Amino acid sequence: MDNTIIYYIMGGSVGLFVLVVLAYYILSKKMQKSEYKRIQRLQEGTRENRFSAEILFQKLYLTYIKIPFIKRYVLKIRRRLEIINVDDEYATRKGTAKILTKALVILVPLMIITIAITYTNYLLMFILLIFEVFMIDTLIDGSVDKIDNTLLREQLDFFSEIRHAYHEYNMVEEAIYQVSQDDEKNISRQGEKIYEILISNDPETEIEKYYDIAPNSFLKEFAGISYLTKEFGDRKIDGASLYLKNVNNISQEMQLEILKRDKLNYVFQSLSIISIAPILLLEPLKNWAISNFSFTASWYQGKSGMIVQILILILTFISYILVRKLKDNGSTGINTKNTENPWQARLYKKKPIKKIVDLFIPKEGTKEYRKVTQLLKDAASYLKIEWLYINRICLFIVTLIASIIIFAQLHAIAIDYIYTEPTTDYDIIR
Repeated sequence: MDNTIIYYIMGGSVGLFVLVVLAYYILSKKMQKSEYKRIQRLQEGTRENRFSAEILFQKLYLTYIKIPFIKRYVLKIRRRLEIINVDDEYATRKGTAKILTKALVILVPLMIITIAITYTNYLLMFILLIFEVFMIDTLIDGSVDKIDNTLLREQLDFFSEIRHAYHEYNMVEEAIYQVSQDDEKNISRQGEKIYEILISNDPETEIEKYYDIAPNSFLKEFAGISYLTKEFGDRKIDGASLYLKNVNNISQEMQLEILKRDKLNYVFQSLSIISIAPILLLEPLKNWAISNFSFTASWYQGKSGMIVQILILILTFISYILVRKLKDNGSTGINTKNTENPWQARLYKKKPIKKIVDLFIPKEGTKEYRKVTQLLKDAASYLKIEWLYINRICLFIVTLIASIIIFAQLHAIAIDYIYTEPTTDYDIIR
């Protein structure tokens, strides 16, 4: 009986297997003739690998934009890259995520190691973390500047090819179109944008819009002379084309700009790190002085020692900012702030805050009001007078709170020093 049941089970299994094979064969035949096979053929070659770097950076961008502190750097990088990429959101997100990931890969392990080593010394931990944040900020700006410098070098080759294409076609828009077909270069996107402007229904308006988003002044000049040549035709001066002569002049200016940037990079190489180096020497110098000259412990632990250390931190920070300003080559980072709806505008819309700020703003028509507005215009600032006074009030509040905390801490240190100062019993020279 048992053997008969086993035979039935084996026979049923074999029969079921045969039915499954037949069903699979029939379905595959039908799918070969159906729309499904055609869709499969269309999808071939268009799918990315599961672990594609392209998809990974897109997902990382969506993650970074949700993290509050990192979001600030995401927006800062993308505002510069979107000028270079010209309406290419995919490339902008990929470049932003790539630069930020590289920075975080360096920063996160450094911060973990720093906290693990210095968790008993909060002052040293704070100094090192600030130093690391400054270094990452320098690395991010350097990465974007590198892309901008690459674009500038590509422009030299681009303009050289424009001259040859213009000789061949004798039409500005056709020359730009032919040279812009190389999709691997960033400058090709700029060329396509200029071509679209030239063939648009209202090129004059479009060229004005392009002036606001052009990565550098050289592309502005090139777009301008290309528009004028297309609209009014080319002229011959001493047998040479005026358009090509202007392109040559722009190329010479770019070569000088590239030399200037290379010299700036050489002169300021590692200077940002050197400008912050003093804060790294605060704790080692303090420990060395206390271990060799014990009387210095009372000075470091007192009010005067704390004041000097705070002043060194402030001076180091100011030096770092000044070095960064001097190193700025005037590239795409001219204005990376949100000028349409900044935090000052959102704050000023709140009625209680608006009433307080209006008390400090000079009345319209007064001498002070005209003076402030004129200074804003002369500085080409995006700030409105209301936003300026919000900045001043916020700076005053932050400074006041920081001063109160510092003076309270200094007072506590002075009291503790009076209570715990040991009896003077040491030799100056051991």
